[in-house]
Amino acid sequence: MILYMASISIYLWLYPEHAPEKTSRASRKEIVEATLEAWPIAAIFLVMFTGIYSGWFTATEGAAVGASSTLLLAIVRRKITWRSALQGFLPAAQASAMIYTMLLGAAMMNTALAVSQIPTDLSAWANSLDYHPLIIVGGFLILFVILSCVLDELAMMLLLLPVVLPTIVGLDLFGLTAEYKAIWFGILMLVVVSVGLIAPPVGLTVYVVANIAKNVPIGEIYRGIMPFLLSDIVRVLLLLFFPILTLFLVRFVS
Repeated sequence: MILYMASISIYLWLYPEHAPEKTSRASRKEIVEATLEAWPIAAIFLVMFTGIYSGWFTATEGAAVGASSTLLLAIVRRKITWRSALQGFLPAAQASAMIYTMLLGAAMMNTALAVSQIPTDLSAWANSLDYHPLIIVGGFLILFVILSCVLDELAMMLLLLPVVLPTIVGLDLFGLTAEYKAIWFGILMLVVVSVGLIAPPVGLTVYVVANIAKNVPIGEIYRGIMPFLLSDIVRVLLLLFFPILTLFLVRFVS
């Protein structure tokens, strides 16, 4: 978030004409009214994160708590009808079917990998290379960026993690334990995959924006995301070379 804010500040410093027109500051009354309107959503987030980090429920159960609380809030505020609820349930069912289909395929692939011993052989081969471990990790990250241009995030992680993770855990990285290496690399992979969604030459998210803003040329959209792409690259490099940025909170709560 800090890097994004810095990117926006630098961009507007270079191109001040692209900044929106100044508007009057909100009054104290408007701030209070907006806060009272938004506090239930903040309360739902607080319950979710408190429950997850306190061990009351898992992350999946926390998502269910958040969805149920949001649905209850919409019903209480009369923001939802039976028709709109049914219209919302159908896409959710379709998405769930797609996700479970991918999970089923990933489970079958994991079984095949366990039988073939491919992850073990790949880990042994990577450890035998005469390269610094960070170069190997960087190679995997570049592969993720390339594949995220053409593959769905969830599908890519389900397909590659069973192969890549044993290799990462087997490397000597900053003296980290296997558990910390898995957490560090998992977060790093999520960040890199999000970078791949806007990285040229494909950038699936860029095409989504181009489909919404039909009057904006796609070349202009690519030029607009460049400051954020550069900040993402800086963020990946910081997480890669300084794992403490990823693990300090884990160590604090453990």
